[in-house]
Order: sequence, then structure tokens, then C-alpha cells
Amino acid sequence: MPSRTSRGRASRVPGRVRSQRDVERMRSGPSHSEASDGVSAGRAWQGGGVPVTIDDVRRVAEQLPRSYEVLVRDRVKFRVGKIVWLAFSADETQLGFAFPKEERDVLVASEPDVFLMPRRSDLRFNWVEVRLDALDVDRMREIVIDAWRLVVPKTVALARAGE
Repeated sequence: MPSRTSRGRASRVPGRVRSQRDVERMRSGPSHSEASDGVSAGRAWQGGGVPVTIDDVRRVAEQLPRSYEVLVRDRVKFRVGKIVWLAFSADETQLGFAFPKEERDVLVASEPDVFLMPRRSDLRFNWVEVRLDALDVDRMREIVIDAWRLVVPKTVALARAGE
């Protein structure tokens, strides 16, 4: 149940994980609005295969130590502790991820059709965004694991690398 503000309006609790049913519904298969090949009808894809989906990213992120999924204002995010290291746009076509600020300009300039600068309010964070329809699964996996390595303790990242 949403909490009430001092003016009586309902507000959502940021970072609150919804019921297990909500999480399962998010993980369920394609909706009726998706085409039989699993690609959203409204999404134009630039590549030659099947574009990356939220479920592809979820499969990688769930397996990483200390990573967990939350819903914040009806947006899927992944955290390590209280740090958000992955976040999907509301329409699930873009993925924001942890990335060093110092290297962000070079990354976006090198591939402007793939990577985007975060919105102005997020420029102070180590953050960049990517269009999911411009990625293949291997590149997405590399991005997700690198973002995770930025937020976990070095010992955890090194233990994962040793596996």
C-alpha cells in the first residue's frame, strides 16, 4: 500500500520490491502485443538477428553475486546493496548502466547510434545508456558484467573472475 504524503497524496516507496506475483508477471513470456517472433511490433531493429530483451539481461544479472531486482516507480532496476547498477527505461527499449564518468564522452561519441548520454539530472553519476535493439547478446553480457564489476567489492569481482 502506498504511503501518504503530508498533503494526503499517495506516493510510492522508492526501491520497494513488489509482490512475488508482480515479479513473476514481469518475467512471464511475451505479451499479446508482441509478434510471434518475440520482437515488439513497434520496435525497429538495426541488427541482423533478434534484439536483446529485458529477459536476456535479467538472465545475466540474476546470476551475479549480490545482485537483485527491484521495481521502482514501475521500472525494473538491479541493485547491489543500495546501489542501482542497471535500470530499464519505462518502455524497456533502453538500458542504463554503471559506467565511469571519465570515459562516458568517448564511448557515446564512438557509437552514437548505440550509446546515449544519461539525462541531465543523471550526469553527476557514473552512468550511461544503451539502446537494447542495437546490441547482440554477447555484447550485452559484456556490458552487464562490466557494470556489475564497478559496484561490487573488488574481492567479489575477483572471486567471480576466478570461476
